[in-house]
Amino acid sequence: MLLLSAGRPAVDAGDTAWLLAATALVLLMTPGLALFYGGMVRSKSVLNMFMMSFVSIALVTVVWLAAGYTLAFGPDAGGLGLIGGPDHLGMHGITPLSVTGHVPTLLFAAFQLTFAIITAALISGAVADRTRFGAWVVFVVVWTLAVYVPVAHWVFGTGGWITARLGALDFAGGTVVEVCSGASGLALAIVLGPRIGFRKDAMRPHNLPLVLLGAGLLWFGWFGFNAGSALAANGLAAAAFVNTQAAGCAGLLGWLVVEKRRDGHATTLGAASGAVAGLVAITPSCGSVDMVGALVVGLAAGVLCSYAVSWKFRWGVDDSLDVVGVHLVGGVVGTLLIGLLATATMTGGPEGLFYGGGPGQLGKQAVAIAAVGTYAFAVTYGIGRAIDRLLGFRAAEDEERTGLDLTVHAETAYDHGVLTHGTSLPGRPAAAHHPDRSTLG
Repeated sequence: MLLLSAGRPAVDAGDTAWLLAATALVLLMTPGLALFYGGMVRSKSVLNMFMMSFVSIALVTVVWLAAGYTLAFGPDAGGLGLIGGPDHLGMHGITPLSVTGHVPTLLFAAFQLTFAIITAALISGAVADRTRFGAWVVFVVVWTLAVYVPVAHWVFGTGGWITARLGALDFAGGTVVEVCSGASGLALAIVLGPRIGFRKDAMRPHNLPLVLLGAGLLWFGWFGFNAGSALAANGLAAAAFVNTQAAGCAGLLGWLVVEKRRDGHATTLGAASGAVAGLVAITPSCGSVDMVGALVVGLAAGVLCSYAVSWKFRWGVDDSLDVVGVHLVGGVVGTLLIGLLATATMTGGPEGLFYGGGPGQLGKQAVAIAAVGTYAFAVTYGIGRAIDRLLGFRAAEDEERTGLDLTVHAETAYDHGVLTHGTSLPGRPAAAHHPDRSTLG
């Protein structure tokens, strides 16, 4: 809610300092995502993955400041909880003296901007190795306004129907960021179709140290993502901080246990993916569950997401970097478990089924997931089809085979190509070089 103070602004210095730090942490997550995704693709397209993330920072920032913020967080238009009004187009009327809660509104807008940026960038993992860069640029602009902004208003905005009317709980964006990006990634992967060689060729991560570095930066930034969502330097922020760490660790361990039992190896890729799965799941619930609940949420996500990433081979949908398996499934797990594990100590009122709250909250969480997932999938599919018809969304076959780094950006990440996707170890076939998810199908 936007509050324009008369006289001295009602700004709390501690809250403001923490949110400044949290905003920087969340912005760092997108370069971290670029490293995470860049290491997971083949060496011929790593720079393209970096570019898809970095250009998202620039595009979403411009869109957000021009119209996105007011449509997501402006006064509710029409009283239906569907979209904000145009009062602050171009940040009109928001000055250094404007206050939201106990922090400057400009800072609040910047914090929410970082959420919009990484949500758009996350989708790129579903269509890695085969997307035209120009089409991606158009997609990010249209998708931010047509999908992310309305959903952000439903959940985070004043009067948004999911939280204000339905009563669902989502502390830091399990629906807005995770379910929304996962469902959108699924839609776009269907529009573009599978990569050349999908389910036939091994498409292993070309640089696992990059993956681990990216996962580490994501983990680091996630503390700003979740604890920053308290919008204050207080006990709730501290609880969200601890819950974030607990769930990330539980997710990592859960994924490794499944890998070891299923494949015989606990891998570095599994450790990175498990940590991210746990962090995804705790995002909506970090302000609703206690520490034991956070461990349960993270463990459930680590186990379930480790199985979910193989579903793409059964369904024939090439979700290249497991946006659906990790972010959609993890977001659903974390959002649903609020209905089971929420405690009044954390929420200030609503409780989950296991704490005597009855099934009502669980039903509300399920409705929120279904609404956001269905909307994001349907609208993204429509946007993707329209762009494909007008501009062509998928790269040409020769560009995909050669690699998008060279054909689209006229650059290569490695001068001598020593880290190629076809390298095998002496005495071992290429497909057995690393027991990653590319061979699960």
